[in-house]
Amino acid sequence: MTSTNVHKDVEDSGPSGYAAARLRLLQEGARSGPPRRSALSELTDDWLAGLFSAGSEQPRGVSLIAVGGYGRGELSPRSDLDLVLLHDGSDPTAVAALADRIWYPVWDLGLALDHSVRTPGEARKTAGEDLKVQLGLLDARHLAGDLGLTAGLRTAVLADWRNQAPKRLPELQELCAERAERQGELQYLLEPDLKEARGGLRDATALRAVAASWLADAPREGLDDARRRLLDVRDALHLTTGRATDRLALQEQDQVAAELGLLDADTLLRQVYEAARVISYASDVTWREVGRVLRSRSVRPRLRAMLGGGKPVPERSPLAEGVVEQDGEVVLARAARPDRDPVLPLRAAAAAAQAGLPLSLHAVRRMAAGVRPLPTPWPAEAREQLVTLLGSGQPTIDVWEALEAEGLITQLLPDWERVRCRPQRNAVHIWTVDRHLIETAVRASEFTRRVHRPDLLLVAALLHDIGKGWPGDHSVAGEIIARDVAGRIGFDRDDVAVLAALVRHHLLLVDTATRRDLDDPATVRSVAEAVGSQGTLELLHALTEADALATGPAAWSSWRGSLVTDLVKRVAAVLAGDAPEEPEAAAPTAEQERLAIEAVATGGPVLSLRAQTEPPVTAEDQPAGDPEPLGVELVIAVPDQPGVLPAVAGVLAVHRLTVRTAELRALDLPDGVEGSVLLLNWRVAAQYGSLPQAARLRADLVRALDGSLDIAGRLAERDAAYPRRRGVVAPPARVAVASAASRHATVIEVRAQDAPGLLFRIGQALEDAGVRMRSAHVSTLGANAVDAFYVTDGKGAPLGSAEAASVARKLEETLRG
Repeated sequence: MTSTNVHKDVEDSGPSGYAAARLRLLQEGARSGPPRRSALSELTDDWLAGLFSAGSEQPRGVSLIAVGGYGRGELSPRSDLDLVLLHDGSDPTAVAALADRIWYPVWDLGLALDHSVRTPGEARKTAGEDLKVQLGLLDARHLAGDLGLTAGLRTAVLADWRNQAPKRLPELQELCAERAERQGELQYLLEPDLKEARGGLRDATALRAVAASWLADAPREGLDDARRRLLDVRDALHLTTGRATDRLALQEQDQVAAELGLLDADTLLRQVYEAARVISYASDVTWREVGRVLRSRSVRPRLRAMLGGGKPVPERSPLAEGVVEQDGEVVLARAARPDRDPVLPLRAAAAAAQAGLPLSLHAVRRMAAGVRPLPTPWPAEAREQLVTLLGSGQPTIDVWEALEAEGLITQLLPDWERVRCRPQRNAVHIWTVDRHLIETAVRASEFTRRVHRPDLLLVAALLHDIGKGWPGDHSVAGEIIARDVAGRIGFDRDDVAVLAALVRHHLLLVDTATRRDLDDPATVRSVAEAVGSQGTLELLHALTEADALATGPAAWSSWRGSLVTDLVKRVAAVLAGDAPEEPEAAAPTAEQERLAIEAVATGGPVLSLRAQTEPPVTAEDQPAGDPEPLGVELVIAVPDQPGVLPAVAGVLAVHRLTVRTAELRALDLPDGVEGSVLLLNWRVAAQYGSLPQAARLRADLVRALDGSLDIAGRLAERDAAYPRRRGVVAPPARVAVASAASRHATVIEVRAQDAPGLLFRIGQALEDAGVRMRSAHVSTLGANAVDAFYVTDGKGAPLGSAEAASVARKLEETLRG
């Protein structure tokens, strides 16, 4: 249907025809994006103009105005209609009747309406008091009635805005900062708010307001396209959900992607992130320019008073060859020649990061337009400048983003394109892949005093997840890419081999420390063989911590750090020539020994609950400040018997306790004490509410062990009473046998979505399989459970390969069922 026919339906059918014409327009497959938004705005304009003039007498001294997004002609399918009925105050009764004639048909159609009735003086007064009202009026557009009245208000509001800009712009900047703090950064969120998050549509509108002030302007290149892409995504979101929402929820992303003709939800998110990054960077540059202009205006009168005396303030301070500081920014020296100096972008970036200053937009664009590519391999200066940039700490992030905004990063490192703006659908990660890599380098810069080769540490931090842009195991793919990149950067053969090993094994230490029995010599030997040298081990230890700290709060703690440090010490001993001894049971603490003796004496479980804390850790690994809550430590001693793991896990699930970490092992008793005791050392937290009393836990554990407490039934009843909300569909559980992980037991690895009762189901399935539990190592990372169970047959020997595969297969079926 053509636009003319759509508008004709409105004329023929009156207001009721608007709904049908609107529906047909939104269902047109051939028209989307800006043309559809524009057509929907025009259709709505015609309808509202018809309502305005439908009375027997044409109103005088009154006009109908669209403001905000509707004023810009950008109506999304479920957008509000933002309207102002402007009048000269001569006939309030007629204006009230006119308002009813317009508002009620809008409400009758179920459309969201944001409306006001004001005189020009009232509108200006309200705008002066409410910044949001003033921003809306900057986009005022005449719909019907007295054109002169509308034009007068537009002129006055714009003049007010420009006159008040020195006062209102800082207020607008503060409003944007508060919103960013509240909503987060659009370019990193898995469920972003397209309008309110930093880099979203609100920020794009704020940039238009800054430009209207004539005080400063945003970098325009790519900005309109970024805004259009976010509006297109919002249109698709409105159409697929049928709701006026700006939040791109996980469960709706595939549908929105399909509506836009995109491959999948990841492609959709990547486009959203790229658009948000353009708007965020433009905002940074613009607000920096606003600050510079306002500072200049405040200083100028004082300078005039000082004319004729004192030394002039130097305008440009040299920072590096071809690089100077000017007015709080890093710019190129007048004699700089990007076309003859291929190292200049890295030198300028390193100088800016070291000085803690932003790179000026003009300098970055000049280098992007004219710099020659670096030769292969890079000259030593280029490599050194890259290492200096990566080692500059927090300022590295803003400088890197400035280079990336103009394409200089992918020009220097072509492999970066595959990870740029790539989302990570993992609750543990809080950044996109590319931002995570830079965050890791920032964290690694804190550890450069701990290693002999800080340059290798920093480059490994930059490259450790570079393989995530390729299919398959990202560590394997990353090793290949790292070899190529390191060679092009100019590292020699030995350094290339070390960097490749660091990328290949960047998860080795934390995975082994949290999922393997460190008392088993096979565990330590396997890590030593993979690492190969003391120098690589030292670097890998620092990289492991930097990577975890840059991932998110769920990925690192003092507990994990202590396990990794313990593993590193053991591996270092092997690399020094000291073979690990056969495992000996760790000496129990006094409390553990007391609990064990009491468990033997009573013939039942004994437990203790206590709050657990850890001190914050500084960059030099020294405790500092007040202790941070870590959870609650639950220590249980139980006479050795079948079913201990599922019994304990089930009781905790019944009491709504979440298991963060767990270990189970047999405990050697003091001489003269008969019996065998299992010790469980767990860290737990209440899902909500307070923790149960230890006596209640013990009583239920006794009942669970003697079979009088039906844990499975209790959990099933609770699940039936409180059905789970619809959310993102988690990937299926995976169970695998870790071959050669231990000579004394078979190691079964479980990776699954964490859920109440998960550990109970695992323990029950292993119990049903008839295997004996030698030890267990359980950890929860965000929404992911990552567990390892050391099991043997009834005689205490490792399972045969066929039996181990069968146990793993049955356990996987249980978890997927």
